[in-house]
Amino acid sequence: MNSTQIESVDVLTEGTEEAVLGGGCFWCTESVLSALRGVKSVTPGYAGGDLPNPTYEAVCEKNTGHIEVVRVVFNPAEISYETLLTVFFATHDPTTVNRQGNDVGPQYASVIFYHSEEQERIARRVMREVENELGQAVVTQLRPKATFWPAEEVHHNYYARNPMQGYCVFVISPKLSKLRSHFGNLLATK
Repeated sequence: MNSTQIESVDVLTEGTEEAVLGGGCFWCTESVLSALRGVKSVTPGYAGGDLPNPTYEAVCEKNTGHIEVVRVVFNPAEISYETLLTVFFATHDPTTVNRQGNDVGPQYASVIFYHSEEQERIARRVMREVENELGQAVVTQLRPKATFWPAEEVHHNYYARNPMQGYCVFVISPKLSKLRSHFGNLLATK
């Protein structure tokens, strides 16, 4: 493992589940989903590729097959998988292939890695609902669970540590504003 990568991720405990989602840059997805009540942890990383222990640089070369994702550990008694997906779809563009704004490439694909038949069933239903609401096709990939590789430490809690960085100001802050506006009732109290 690269020395700057995290060597472990939160272990699932009784009463928690996990979701692995990619909605473009993992800095954005982490910032949005970590603000939700019932979310215990959000870890940025990579999934779906062939290279063991991928690095950010390798993934950015666009030939490892990995997608930037987050691993979300959540308490389904506090927030449902369906609600996580509803927020996920509302805070990224699921209609563009391998692109979120100026972030372009296969590592920025919209993807759901499901961990059970129930998660797959819920994801398919939510995707149909989003398509009906938007009136256009959702191109989000729906894939079975894959190995999750945590990203390097520099990518963890990126927005929280760098709120005035340009990307954070112009890309992540508007997503968080939308989250507060549309899903204020779901936010964790700090």
